Amino acid sequence: MGTRIQMALVVVVGSAVCAPAQWVNYRTPGIPRTANGRPNLTAPAPRAADGRPELSGLWQVEPSPWAELKPLVGNMNDVFAPGDDLMDFSKYGINILADFKRGEEPIRPEAAARAGQRPRGKEAEPNPCLPGSITFTNLVPATIKWVQTPGLVVILQEAGFNFRQVYLDGRKPPADALPLWLGYSVGKWDGDTLVVDTTGFNDKTVLDALGHPHSDALRLTERYHRRDYGHMEVTLTVDDPKTYTKPFTVKYTNLLVPDSDILEYVCEENERDSRHMKQ
Repeated sequence: MGTRIQMALVVVVGSAVCAPAQWVNYRTPGIPRTANGRPNLTAPAPRAADGRPELSGLWQVEPSPWAELKPLVGNMNDVFAPGDDLMDFSKYGINILADFKRGEEPIRPEAAARAGQRPRGKEAEPNPCLPGSITFTNLVPATIKWVQTPGLVVILQEAGFNFRQVYLDGRKPPADALPLWLGYSVGKWDGDTLVVDTTGFNDKTVLDALGHPHSDALRLTERYHRRDYGHMEVTLTVDDPKTYTKPFTVKYTNLLVPDSDILEYVCEENERDSRHMKQ
């Protein structure tokens, strides 16, 4: 895929998801602060009432260094859209296979041929407001709110106004379940790390901005460890034997977004993109 096509795809998708958080400058109760009143994001990680690490909060992926982004996006000066800043992206949001050398990616040839393709004409998707994948939504600079209880974690996504439920009550993923856009998530604690196992996907989303696909056999394993108040380390493993020749893992960090919150993000309201899509 050419650089300009890559960039156009990233800009379009980035514009669709990077809605700023609302309630800006609302002072979040309970956040440790320095002497000047600023949030102390290197303070110790908090604990919930049950003694488990407390993961609740507003989070956003840490951007990759420009040296790692530049080979993926090229010269972006002539393809910028107002409000976009690709330096806010994780490299994995652009290309989830960014750690592999070109030509050595563990993707099956038929899947590689589909990467980045979009239907045209009568087959084009008439609704650009359908959900994005878990990987894509987690890896672009869109705010995600975690609400943790002893038996359930709810993850609210400002992008698309979607939600995930991670059950911590010991249940197993349903057998022969109806395929879902975001799958079925169950979790357990491994010491101070929350391990989330998600299966039961449909095959209608892509993993990143370049359009790397997945099948209904996709299984995601996420490991979340809050190392201090403002940083949550994430290890994400993608296992999809129909699409990739072996499982692969990416590691990134979520940053706490203090003194803010999320609000509605309604894609369908005043939606004007579909009329401009090439047929």
